[in-house]
Amino acid sequence: MSRSLNKVQLIGNLGADPEVRSTNNGSRVATLSVATGRQWTSKSGEKQEKTEWHRVILWNSNFSKLADIAEKYCKKGDKVYIEGEIEYRTWQDREGQTKYTTEIRCRELILLGGRSGGSDESYGGGAKVGASAPKKDESFDDFPEAIDGEDDDLPF
Repeated sequence: MSRSLNKVQLIGNLGADPEVRSTNNGSRVATLSVATGRQWTSKSGEKQEKTEWHRVILWNSNFSKLADIAEKYCKKGDKVYIEGEIEYRTWQDREGQTKYTTEIRCRELILLGGRSGGSDESYGGGAKVGASAPKKDESFDDFPEAIDGEDDDLPF
């Protein structure tokens, strides 16, 4: 198939600590439960909210150790950025029933700073890139280029 794209980007919070296990051949894999939410106002004026839960799979490979990183650094409640691809799987359980699952196969994980307010860290493709969180005493006055007069027509 030519010219196709399967890409997922999520920003959400972990609903549990990572589940890490080893396969029969010694590979390590971590499973994350990531919650994303949306809010809207109904026609009657009531605020509505819906949470979606996403199953995210992180594998160790020759190029990255995402399962190990998730195990070491991720905790329930942490905010994360996940980039990967959606994958649908089916299998037969012990009773012969067909089971279905939808998963996000993670290629990149960025820790956005959880409850502890830590720095952002990016993991994927074997590279680790750290980006420190801004210091609390910094302001827009320190970065005049951050405020551009040409953006006055933006709605936010």
